[in-house]
Amino acid sequence: MNGVFDLGGTDGLGPTEASPSEPPFFHDWERVVFTMQLSCMIGGWFGLDSFRHGIELMDPVTYLNSSYYEHWLHSFEHHGIAKGHIDPDELDRRTQYFLDHPDAALPVHEPKPQLIEIVDALSTHGAPASRPTEAPIGFAVGDVVRVRGIAPLGHTRLARYVRGKVGTVVAYRGSFVFPDSAGNDRGEDPHHLYTIRLEGTELWGEEYADPRTSSTFDVWEPYIELVRESEGAGT
Repeated sequence: MNGVFDLGGTDGLGPTEASPSEPPFFHDWERVVFTMQLSCMIGGWFGLDSFRHGIELMDPVTYLNSSYYEHWLHSFEHHGIAKGHIDPDELDRRTQYFLDHPDAALPVHEPKPQLIEIVDALSTHGAPASRPTEAPIGFAVGDVVRVRGIAPLGHTRLARYVRGKVGTVVAYRGSFVFPDSAGNDRGEDPHHLYTIRLEGTELWGEEYADPRTSSTFDVWEPYIELVRESEGAGT
């Protein structure tokens, strides 16, 4: 789906300036939200792609005026309500209670050492998204391909700024969970994943791009179509 969350190539946002000394969390509640994300995934509320889609469903104005971890919290609420884990009326009541009583004590939960170990492992090393597939590999390094000019409904990792652009396959990465399926509750449906290189002039036009620049982008096989095989293919 197209939305304000797809910021690639958008003008007027300014540079992203990150300080090496910037703390990972600015508020204590953000630490809680970070841990909740992994806990909810372990509990089956969502996978990584459907979690992202929950953020994409935010009201655009709210999205742009809220912080990173507020986006996460919205996705928790969306999926919690959709799966029947959260009563929306109770959520509204509890939210209003703490707005009216900002100094009220938060609920206390007993620590679960096993959960802490799992969260620590996942936050440090992540979880693999590679999956086997019996489908043949459709492209080779050196192939010239065109990113399909499509606008999928629901969740996708096919950014708008690369759609319809021509690039060259520079690496094959293996087969992985397909976000367009997993993010829309259609199963993992693994597909082959490639990295392509797109010249700056292809992305932004010869008038505006530095001809020395290029960008790489990861694409699942359904995102691309062959323009020309690599030189020497089939020899």
